[in-house]
Amino acid sequence: MEIVVLDGYCLNHGDLDWKAFEALGDLRVYDRTPYPEIAARMGAAEVMITNKCTIDRGILDALPRLKYIGVLATGYNNIDVAACRERGVVVTNVPAYSTESVVQSVFGLIFEFYIKIGSQSASVKRGDWERSPDFCYYPWGLKELYGKTLGIIGFGAIGRRVKEVAAAFGMKVLVNTRTKRLPEDGFEYADADRLLKESDIVTLHCPLTDENKGMINAEAVSKMKRDAIIINTARGGLIVESDLGEALKKGLIAGAGVDVLDTEPARKDDPLIAAENTIVTPHTAWATAEARGRLMKAAADNLAAYIQGEPLNVV
Repeated sequence: MEIVVLDGYCLNHGDLDWKAFEALGDLRVYDRTPYPEIAARMGAAEVMITNKCTIDRGILDALPRLKYIGVLATGYNNIDVAACRERGVVVTNVPAYSTESVVQSVFGLIFEFYIKIGSQSASVKRGDWERSPDFCYYPWGLKELYGKTLGIIGFGAIGRRVKEVAAAFGMKVLVNTRTKRLPEDGFEYADADRLLKESDIVTLHCPLTDENKGMINAEAVSKMKRDAIIINTARGGLIVESDLGEALKKGLIAGAGVDVLDTEPARKDDPLIAAENTIVTPHTAWATAEARGRLMKAAADNLAAYIQGEPLNVV
């Protein structure tokens, strides 16, 4: 069986290996594959492994021998799943591998706003502490999480883990989700309006769909507290970036910490990069060494299960 990895560099910068895939067939790995080169690089291979390559009907039409697509991610909106089903192409993903990594990034972004460790260190290294007449100084408006309200939009594995960590900090938690379960201790379900109005921090943990695209827009932001912040480690398309950028410019909310943008890689004129009081990281919340190792193993396990006739994580 011939296996082609189209964009392996995103997962493996050289600190991991592909041995688990090599054990399953003849493996070819490309760091990156532009759309026009996908068909040629795949050739007659039956197995495609990809993270973000766009696989549409045109690509599928050019690959009649393709039997399996293994997505090196949880999200699979880059794959025309309906067209794959029509052709009998099995598509698998890897759920839940990055939960702990994303959760720590969520709180890392929050901490940058609340206790500003990076700014404090930079101040000390500039010599500000040496020149201080007092034993300490704190012009940054430091805050504590205890007693604050965290609004979680989306309540899958990551949202639920964020809730648990927030509870450990003594936060009140409001949850907005399409799929409510029985009431549980430690949080309350809330409609979107209440969550936006009452939360000190709003964090997004829902998949991007046609229904929620642009859910954080001018109207939504207008309902938030002026000293609230918003965190997005989910999908950039959940936010209307021009609206949020304008709100930040006008001081309608206090800040935004985002790991994802609507266009990736970032464009030079992205409104959130240019906006005041923003922290932007390059879609790395998922990318700890531990999470990538779990992803590599799970993706290989998915392919092995398919070969054995018992596919896992089919989407």
